[in-house]
Amino acid sequence: MNILVTGANGQLGNELRIVTKGSSDKFIFTDVVDASEESVAMLKQLAGDDICTDTLHLDITDVEAVRQIVKEQDVQVVINCAAYTNVDKAEDNYELAELLNAKAVENLAMAVKEVDGILFHVSTDYVFGGNPCNTPIQETQKEAPTGVYGLTKLHGEEAIRRVGCEHVIIRTAWLYSEFGKNFVKTMLNLTATRPQLKVVFDQVGTPTYARDLAQAIVGCLLASSNSVTTRHSSSKLDSALAAPEILLRNNSVTTRHSSSKLGSALAAPESVNSQFSIFNYSNEGVTSWYDFAKMIAEMAGNTACDIQPCHSDEYPSPVKRPAYSVLDKTKIKETFGVKVPYWTDSLRECIDRFQRLDK
Repeated sequence: MNILVTGANGQLGNELRIVTKGSSDKFIFTDVVDASEESVAMLKQLAGDDICTDTLHLDITDVEAVRQIVKEQDVQVVINCAAYTNVDKAEDNYELAELLNAKAVENLAMAVKEVDGILFHVSTDYVFGGNPCNTPIQETQKEAPTGVYGLTKLHGEEAIRRVGCEHVIIRTAWLYSEFGKNFVKTMLNLTATRPQLKVVFDQVGTPTYARDLAQAIVGCLLASSNSVTTRHSSSKLDSALAAPEILLRNNSVTTRHSSSKLGSALAAPESVNSQFSIFNYSNEGVTSWYDFAKMIAEMAGNTACDIQPCHSDEYPSPVKRPAYSVLDKTKIKETFGVKVPYWTDSLRECIDRFQRLDK
């Protein structure tokens, strides 16, 4: 199977490079920017010198460029990791955020539909941010986007449904990894260099390790590719893709791309009726940004820093952040059999990798 990944030099894209290493399938990693030397070095240190660091240039705001690469590379699946994610700057850059988070997504959906493929798209908890939630958010809850970022990401979801390609939309929250800019990397630096910090305690959610999300996407992909018959030629997804954290229950359904083969840890789901839909994914558990920061410092051994809780209004922002971002993962677990790691376990893994990189 030929699988195109957009935004491949970001947090999630780089984690997908790692978790798909060794696959017999063809992964085409694309981005509008080149990989940094630092990211390439980190990839090789984390996954070996044979990790794929090549990146094809693709501007997903150019619909003809998207159509061309999908057809030339005989792409059956697109995994969209690209987005405009600067929440504050989006308030002053609506047109750019709409272009990247909605119009570009529509371009991908149209190109995927033309080849009878599947689009995997990553969305956000910010589509719910305006709701006064206090129980885990289900996929069926009415959207109430927060700010330009949340609104444009919702427009991207709507574009996919409007185009009508087969799709899996995964809403996630509080993403972090070894790559890019994120809360964990910021806290590791600040707690190691400052005597005191204030971190908000009145915003609650669940951190998501990008490598766990990448593995979950692969698991959903394996199951979805086995769900229906197709015109595409025989393909194989081998056991190198199988992540031990992902478990699917049986392999009794026909294949989308002929005979896709699953590794021993993966099989097709019990029911495929609702596979092409919207799903939530984050790690398990609940925490605040304050408690998240405290755990990061403790695991890293940065205990000299005095971390104090504060209210959100002590740090004025152009957009109000969601006060409650805990996502209900029941649907993705029941549909695809995904086993979701607890947030502190995943944070420990990530920090362990950071510390190995420092040596």
